[in-house]
Amino acid sequence: MSARQLSFDLPVRTALGREDFFVSPVNAQAVALIEGWRDWPARKLMLAGPGGAGKTHLAHVWAGLSDARIVMAEALVQADIPALAAGPVVVEDAHAIARDRPAEEALFHLHNLVLAEGYSLLITAREAPALWGLGLPDLASRMAGTLMARLGPPDDALLAAVLSKLFADRQISPSPDTVPYLARRIERAFDAAHRVVAELDARALAEGRAITRAFAAEVLDNPAL
Repeated sequence: MSARQLSFDLPVRTALGREDFFVSPVNAQAVALIEGWRDWPARKLMLAGPGGAGKTHLAHVWAGLSDARIVMAEALVQADIPALAAGPVVVEDAHAIARDRPAEEALFHLHNLVLAEGYSLLITAREAPALWGLGLPDLASRMAGTLMARLGPPDDALLAAVLSKLFADRQISPSPDTVPYLARRIERAFDAAHRVVAELDARALAEGRAITRAFAAEVLDNPAL
């Protein structure tokens, strides 16, 4: 059998359980805070980090622990805020609503109502709120007063674990030496891991190839873009 088995275009099924999240020094604090969520100061927490760092994964872990609902920040304008505030809430990609006054006001009202009702709030963003460019001073103040856990760039072990998970999400079994090779070769960034796995998957399907170390070397040396 080849490392890819057969070149089928299989669906991506992202594993978002706690057992699927690899803990390393760069994310250990965030994981500990998610697991100890009942002790959050003021019952709220912000996860900040680059794309692919695991914010959404941890948000789903917390939603499973707390029975929270998950909503994208940009969807808050159309959301029923009182209904959302009737339980714990995750707001994803809060940085994306900067300078969108109706969305900023919606997040401000949701923040206040969730906490007033005695529930907890988890917010994810790519960076600290001071860098978002919020136009609503009251919201900026609430965000600045939220405990923040940063998810940093991956170390060696975490990058290898992320690559392995991305392949597994795509139902791909690369040769055993492929992931260690990629971890040494690619940029030490989560987005880079996502890009290279997506390109390897697409090229393997197009060419009917197994994903091996040699094939990975070909792709890295001759990128599509």
